Amino acid sequence: MQKPIVNVMVKAARAAGGALLRGMNRLDAINVIEKDRQDYASEIDQQAEQAAIRELRRAHPGAAFLGEEGGLQGKGGSLFVIDPLDGTSNYLRGFPHWCVSIALVEGGVAQHGVVFDPLRNELFTASRGAGTLLNDRRVRVNERKDLVGTVLATGFPPRDRAHAPAQLDCVRALLGEAEDIRRTGSAALDLAYVACGRLDGYFETGLKLWDIAAGVLLVREAGGRICDYRGAQPDKLDPGAAGGGSHQVVAGSVKLVDALQKRIVESGLAAAARR
Repeated sequence: MQKPIVNVMVKAARAAGGALLRGMNRLDAINVIEKDRQDYASEIDQQAEQAAIRELRRAHPGAAFLGEEGGLQGKGGSLFVIDPLDGTSNYLRGFPHWCVSIALVEGGVAQHGVVFDPLRNELFTASRGAGTLLNDRRVRVNERKDLVGTVLATGFPPRDRAHAPAQLDCVRALLGEAEDIRRTGSAALDLAYVACGRLDGYFETGLKLWDIAAGVLLVREAGGRICDYRGAQPDKLDPGAAGGGSHQVVAGSVKLVDALQKRIVESGLAAAARR
């Protein structure tokens, strides 16, 4: 049985998802702004975030909130980190791959996470020390020992294309062993798919805290490992980092992450991402 706080987070994710589904009927009329280079937001993102916060605040009025659209609000010991629409570009184009992501962070550590895909009605949930569930069914990462035959995912940060040549070199090297590499456009769903075995591994840089807070917990609780491009385990989450910070993630089974991270270093991507 899920903990009461997770039930509240699920209700909030479904409220945000409902707003997003309703917005699909008027995509042509949605007001869209470019926050940064090829990084978009819409009024629907804002409406979805507000819908989630209303549900969370009703149950936890003293909590703080860090949303992609609204920034940091409040000063509670409990912090809800919210990405109301991870995959905005997909959503605005009618490409059916996007989600809602909510994590509860305490003391810089994610305690609970929810990733909700409204189109497929798929609900990924995790609580620290309690495993990961997909629609109430326990899931695990694929126990891959090396890169041979794997299906991986990555993303190309829209805000910084300076690393693209090194990343393409890395992709070229990985395709010597991997079956294929996907680029889906939603970091939260990529991590959720690693957690349930649909993807074997995932790597990306330039990620914001709200992109990964819930997904990282999903992977860890599904028996996976998370590190950065240098192999270091992430420190505590920093909600005060300007603009959500900038994070690197390598995710998968313990042995696969070792192999993937090694290729990232050998290709020069780890060095390029530091510049």
